Amino acid sequence: MKTKTILFMAVLLLSNTAFANNKGGLEGFEVGTQANVSNLKKVVQKLVAPPFLPEHEQVATGKAKIIQVKMVIEEKEIEIEPGAFIWAFTFNGSVPGPLIVAHVGDYIELTLVNPKTSKLPHNIDFHAATGALGGGALTKVKPGQEVVLRWKAVKPGTFVYHCAPGGKMIPWHVVHGMNGAVMILPRDGLKDKNGNQIKYDRAYYIGEQDYYLPKNKDGTYKRYTNAAASYGDDLKVMKGLIPTHIPFGGKVGALTGKNAMHANVGETVLFIHSQANRQSYPHLIGGHGDFVWERGNFADAPAEGLESWVIAAGSASAFIYTFKQPGTYVYLSHNLIEALLFGSISQIKVDGKWNNDLMEQLKVPSAIQ
Repeated sequence: MKTKTILFMAVLLLSNTAFANNKGGLEGFEVGTQANVSNLKKVVQKLVAPPFLPEHEQVATGKAKIIQVKMVIEEKEIEIEPGAFIWAFTFNGSVPGPLIVAHVGDYIELTLVNPKTSKLPHNIDFHAATGALGGGALTKVKPGQEVVLRWKAVKPGTFVYHCAPGGKMIPWHVVHGMNGAVMILPRDGLKDKNGNQIKYDRAYYIGEQDYYLPKNKDGTYKRYTNAAASYGDDLKVMKGLIPTHIPFGGKVGALTGKNAMHANVGETVLFIHSQANRQSYPHLIGGHGDFVWERGNFADAPAEGLESWVIAAGSASAFIYTFKQPGTYVYLSHNLIEALLFGSISQIKVDGKWNNDLMEQLKVPSAIQ
């Protein structure tokens, strides 16, 4: 009897050990390595709505940290342009979702909350993370649930994140606005091809979003009563692969006019640009990409002096430019049809003194003699 009790206790202990070894990892796989993070400092990063970035160091100081962020899912109706409504699926209420910033070696600890008021389950796939489905399998939350995921930043660069609940729901959630970006900086900051430090005075994040809005027979856009109601109609439009809108910043004109970005002559500005679902062809009219990481790959030397470049579908690029002249600059997709007819356009208002050595009007418009 004593021997049977000992055997039973041994089996129970092994069972509990197996459970402990699997805790936190992907179901069906034994955990072989545990994170050693008990001595790391925890820093709460306050996420902000795009086009702005959270406060961050360009060059990391001290040891690696645990960067704690919180995202609350919000399903809400937004007006993309007058008369065009969509139930956006958002992280923290914005399209695109907020940018997260960390350094190589840091850990990102995400608390993802799906309120009871939601209609749909959601999750998050980080292109910056290492592991099957980018954390998507470990962050599935139904309405009324929350989950915490920690992942280590091992690759420098700019990366997309998006909701990926499975099957046809993946593109449906993405084109309803459920995407954003992460920037993982090298610990010693950004460098040019010669290893010289590149520092920026300010930074902006531009999320490019494609929408596929169903129409009524009279050509007006349909409007729906809740976040789930448009699914069937949306899929019909999505299968045509022709967006109805492709705005920068979630809405047509979101980054133009009074909402334009700002800079001053002499300032060096970092721009991060993500496209979770389609290619894009960015160009800064009147400026250049002084330094361009076309695929966001900070581990490689940047290209220099580009007029335009390509953002691959499902990626985020970064470029830096030092403004040399004042005025209103236009940053757009140089598929000009998309820029001017679909909303892929933004503005940067730059203050300062004009330099006639760089450009000068020698004759004002006048009648031909």
